[in-house]
Amino acid sequence: MELQTNRLILRDLEDKDIQALPELINDLEVSRYLALVPYPYNLSDAEWFVNHCKDESTKSPRENYELGIALKDTGELVGCVGLTKVNSWNGTATLGYWLGKNYWRQGIMYEAVQGILDFAFNKLKLQRINVEAAVENEPSNGLIKKLGSTFEGMAKRHTRAKSTGIIHDINCYGLLIEDWKK
Repeated sequence: MELQTNRLILRDLEDKDIQALPELINDLEVSRYLALVPYPYNLSDAEWFVNHCKDESTKSPRENYELGIALKDTGELVGCVGLTKVNSWNGTATLGYWLGKNYWRQGIMYEAVQGILDFAFNKLKLQRINVEAAVENEPSNGLIKKLGSTFEGMAKRHTRAKSTGIIHDINCYGLLIEDWKK
């Protein structure tokens, strides 16, 4: 599967991405709020993740779209964005993302998320996207609000980051199709 935006290609991960993943995510500043990413992150972790994503991409109906974010002009992998727990009956999914530190503050993640939300609402016909961010993760909370999401509450001591072992309070947001279209 592949989606394109102005500067990016959002695509299923491939074996060629195994080498790039540790270089991008083996950084505590990148993984410190992520529930499932270990630190250190090595080639065997990357191989497991790519194979997991490949397996998920073959399921029908597909419940997880964990896509690599690649720069259109170079093909270089810079992060991942995904819809998980896709439930077509309820019209819902959960949004997740991360970006290599060298690519922060360039509008890349906003563009990637807009691309996958367009897919979620216009192709999958979903009605609601759930998004969570650690309370102290200001950039992620800012991005979520910029998308038009509504803050729905805070879950105390909700998620332990695998990389640090720290349990974070989580801000919970919902993005409805009508709010995204505004």
